Amino acid sequence: MDLYEYQAKHLFGAHGVPVTPGEVCTTADAAHEAARKIGSAVVVKAQVKTGGRGKAGGVKLADNPDDAQAKAGAILGMDIKGHTVHKVLITAASDIAEEYYVSFLLDRANRTFLAMASVEGGMDIEEVAATKPEALAKIRVDALEGCTEAKAREIADAANFPEAVKDQVVAILQQLWDVLVKEDATLVEVNPLILDPDGTVLALDGKVTLDENANYRHASHADFEDRENTDPIELRAKEFDLNYVKLSGEVGIIGNGAGLVMSTLDVVAYAGEEFGGMKPANFLDIGGGASAEIMANGLDIVLTDPEVKSCFVNVFGGITACDAVANGILQALEMLEAKGVELTKPIVARIDGNNAVEGRKILTDANHPLIELVETMDDAARRVAQLAAGK
Repeated sequence: MDLYEYQAKHLFGAHGVPVTPGEVCTTADAAHEAARKIGSAVVVKAQVKTGGRGKAGGVKLADNPDDAQAKAGAILGMDIKGHTVHKVLITAASDIAEEYYVSFLLDRANRTFLAMASVEGGMDIEEVAATKPEALAKIRVDALEGCTEAKAREIADAANFPEAVKDQVVAILQQLWDVLVKEDATLVEVNPLILDPDGTVLALDGKVTLDENANYRHASHADFEDRENTDPIELRAKEFDLNYVKLSGEVGIIGNGAGLVMSTLDVVAYAGEEFGGMKPANFLDIGGGASAEIMANGLDIVLTDPEVKSCFVNVFGGITACDAVANGILQALEMLEAKGVELTKPIVARIDGNNAVEGRKILTDANHPLIELVETMDDAARRVAQLAAGK
C-alpha cells in the first residue's frame, strides 16, 4: 500500500524523523485558513500517489492566504499521470540551502535491503541515477544487522555528505530504518532531504510503501486506506476478506490458487479475441479450502459487478475435493437467492482434480439453468467468452 506524502510524514514524525509540519485540505477555503494559521509563505502540494508532481504543476508556492486559496483551487481536481487530486498539503515554505536524497527499499532480486543516497536530490533524481550513477550511493543492509550507526555512517560516507551535516544524516538514516522495520514497509524515501540556512536537515517530502501482508500487526494502518480512489467493488471484496483485484473486462473469474487464476486470466483473454475482445473482469482467488460461504461471497462480488456479462468458475480440487466444491457452488447460489440477489448471468464451471467425477455429476444432476459444465479449461474459456459476447 502506497501512502500519500502527508501520511508518510506522519509515520516519519512518529519515529523521530525531523519533518516540516503541514495541514491537509480538501477545499480551497480550507487551504486559505491553513495558510492564515501558518502566517507566512506556504507551499501548496498535490497529494497523489505518483511522482512528478512538481513538473506537472502540482506543487506551488503561495505568498499569502488568498494566493494559497487560488493555487489550491487550481490544483484540486487536477489530473497528474492519471491520478485525480482530491487533497492538498499546506506547509510553510522552506528556505533550501541544499537538497539530498535518501531511501531504503526491499531488494527482492538480491534478497536483501538496499540503501540509496545522494547529495544531488530534488526533482531530477531519476536523471541523476540514469546519467550520473556514481552520484547515487547504493549500500546493502543486512536484515538481521539493520542500519546501525556504523552502517548509516558508511551510507553517508559513500554518498559524500558534507561533514557539517553528516551526523544529522546518520541519525535520520537510522530513524528511517526504524520506520521501515517497525511499520513493515518495503520502501521509505525522502526526496528532497534538505539543509536549511540554519544548518538543520529536514525531510521535506516523504514516500512510504507498506507491506499489506503485515496489516494484521498494525491496526492503525487501516487509517491509511485510500477509500476515495479504490474501486468500490474492491472495498466490498476486502470486507469479505477476499483476494480480489478489479480489472477492465466482461468475464468474471473465480478460481482457487493464485497460479490457477493467473492462468485463467490468460486463457480467457486469448479466447476472448475471437468474440470481439472479451477480457477478464477481475482476479479472484478464493483459496484452497473454499467453503460454500466463501464461494457465495465470491459469486456475490463477481455477479453484481455491472461490467460482468458471464462468470468462469475454474477450480482444481485438492485439499477441498471437487464434490465439496460443486455442492458449494450450488449452496452459494441458494444463499445469494435467499439474500434477494437477482441471478441472471451465466456461469461456466470447470472442475478437475480430487473427486472431479463426483463433482461434475453433482452439477449435472442439479441442472441449474445458469450453470454450464465444461470439461477443459480452454473450452470453458472459449465458452464463457462467447456467452459474455451474447452469442
